[in-house]
Amino acid sequence: MSGSASAECLADAPPVARDVARGVSRFFFRADRMALCEVPLGNSRRADIMALDGKGRIVIVEIKVSRADLLGDGKWPEYLDYCDSFYWAVPPGFDLAPFETEAFRPDLCGLIVADRYDAAIVREAPCRPLAAARRKAETLRFARRAARRVLGGLDPDAIGWD
Repeated sequence: MSGSASAECLADAPPVARDVARGVSRFFFRADRMALCEVPLGNSRRADIMALDGKGRIVIVEIKVSRADLLGDGKWPEYLDYCDSFYWAVPPGFDLAPFETEAFRPDLCGLIVADRYDAAIVREAPCRPLAAARRKAETLRFARRAARRVLGGLDPDAIGWD
């Protein structure tokens, strides 16, 4: 990520969350998954990271940097209808035990540990293919948001045009 996209990535989040986002985004880039941070979804939720791979599969990543934030998150199942795969991402040293409990559905969710330089998948997320209509809608939303961010980096005043 560069330019306004990296500045925009979790701008209001604690530095450790931005570091996790950076590490996950770098890891995804090397795996040919192009990532955007803070992506609004059709259900009024916002994905911390959404990535699109070369086959059109959509991945959503929810970043957690504290146990309290994790245990207080009841909204995460609402992301599942907007992706083929869902991951939790946490910084090194985070207690991973809660992710093995039924509350965090290890059968549906992958797990990534990341710092600001890189990331590693601790548990792969299963692929649950999106319906074709939802995939098309989310892919178009992703592409338009990415293009809008590029334009905003070139001409910050252009964002108000539409």
